[in-house]
Amino acid sequence: MNNVPKIQASIDLKIQFYHLDPMEIVWHGNYPRFLEKARCALLDKMNYNYEEMRDSGYAWPIVDMRLKYVRSAKFKQNITVTATLKEYENRLVINYLITDTDSGETLTKAQTKQVAVHIDTEEMMFESPPILHKKVEAFR
Repeated sequence: MNNVPKIQASIDLKIQFYHLDPMEIVWHGNYPRFLEKARCALLDKMNYNYEEMRDSGYAWPIVDMRLKYVRSAKFKQNITVTATLKEYENRLVINYLITDTDSGETLTKAQTKQVAVHIDTEEMMFESPPILHKKVEAFR
């Protein structure tokens, strides 16, 4: 798995009032939303976002999500969320880095793991389908 092509995408966000909790920092439950935006940007770049997944006959549910909160994001702060493909042969593993856009300071590190599930049979696949391999290998 050390030979994964470097595929990544970043999005920029400005923290809004509705992202905050009573302590006036970003509520921890909003971070998965930020990850989703970056993941979609990455999947769009690979030309294998949710519509293409469905059309290829597979759903890709998240089976594991890990977040490490390093520093809290605050109101009006500009953040950058970068998603990077880490694994794809047996599952789709994406690493994330959330940073302060201006300083580059790390705010959060995260990772999601997704597995292919055949839509018709609802069977979990123990290796990624050839369509994902084809999409990733196009970046070599």
